[in-house]
Amino acid sequence: MEALTSRPIKSFRDLRVWQESYKLSIGTYKICEKFPKHEQYGLASQMTRASVSVCSNIAEGFGRKGAREKDQFYAIANGSLTELENQLLIACGIGYIDKPMLERMTNQCNTVHKMLSGLQKANSKR
Repeated sequence: MEALTSRPIKSFRDLRVWQESYKLSIGTYKICEKFPKHEQYGLASQMTRASVSVCSNIAEGFGRKGAREKDQFYAIANGSLTELENQLLIACGIGYIDKPMLERMTNQCNTVHKMLSGLQKANSKR
């Protein structure tokens, strides 16, 4: 579990992986605002829900006591992150986002994947 500074980790907000997944979620919302109105309850809704699920499950996992419980929520976060990556590819494929935006968002997803993997490994050593 990495913190942005050398402060002790007291809250899920201190986790760098949560901070990066929060940025990903905000970015997803900003992208989806530009989607056609008919996508409000379609792809845009699925993408925002998946992105919120990532940071929410990291937060909920942090709040759990047992390593097994924590890992369950971190695994759900990982699944939602993969779901979001797929949805970003679809959004690009149908022309809602361009390739540079897809690359930026995919890079952010990869960053979160790596950090989440590190968090899961640290949790398994508890």
